[in-house]
Amino acid sequence: MVCGKIIPASTVTIEIDPATKRMIRKGVAHELDPAAASAVEEALRLMEQVGGTVTLVTMGFNEITIGVRTALAMGATSAVHIFDDALAGSDTLATAKALAAAIGKKPFDLIICGTESSDSYSGIVPGQIARLLGVPPVTFANEMSVEGNTLTVKRQSESGYDVVEADLPALVTVTSGINEPRYPQLKGIMAAKRKEIVQYTAADLGLAAGDVGEAGAREKVLEVGRPAQREAGEVVEDDGDGGKRIAGFLAEAKVL
Repeated sequence: MVCGKIIPASTVTIEIDPATKRMIRKGVAHELDPAAASAVEEALRLMEQVGGTVTLVTMGFNEITIGVRTALAMGATSAVHIFDDALAGSDTLATAKALAAAIGKKPFDLIICGTESSDSYSGIVPGQIARLLGVPPVTFANEMSVEGNTLTVKRQSESGYDVVEADLPALVTVTSGINEPRYPQLKGIMAAKRKEIVQYTAADLGLAAGDVGEAGAREKVLEVGRPAQREAGEVVEDDGDGGKRIAGFLAEAKVL
């Protein structure tokens, strides 16, 4: 299973709805999140090595189908699209509940997610999914392999990497540098049109109105604004004592 987000295309200027304080997603071009593309690519490589299938699981409104088709054209076997107006305004926990419920409908060995999506950068949802499904989360993978029932990951750290093992089933988040996602070829694009996309509503997943959407959100955006304008810097003209003045400025800022 791959959990992937379909986000506004990189060519779109992101705007915030002043009424809802949410990103405007309707009416703009969409694409498969680059972080999700890396997760799909890693899943496809594992499938080619050890067999199995790859299913993309995503949530969003109808316009995101183009991103779903991209994953299918890359080689994913099938897709699950959670699509319901009742889910609009869901916070990270409600999103994780929906994704976990969809994933849990069928047996799985491994869930692969991007470390964080490229539009909101929360990085919270994968850990919540793992908790809801009762599987170990292994994060920040920049290399991974599966042998038998064991997942082995090189986990990126500040000083290099740690080697981590976990029994399957498990959830792993991958860094953007783990691979170079393949481009869909014409054959894959044509084949994607015939692949199955299963759609679920919140009710299909056993989620009540109070569990998801605006009503179920425990996180709320209270205010959206621009950062404070930076103050003008100090211009130092070198009249022979420029170095001394810069050193004095840095000493005053306590960086020397």
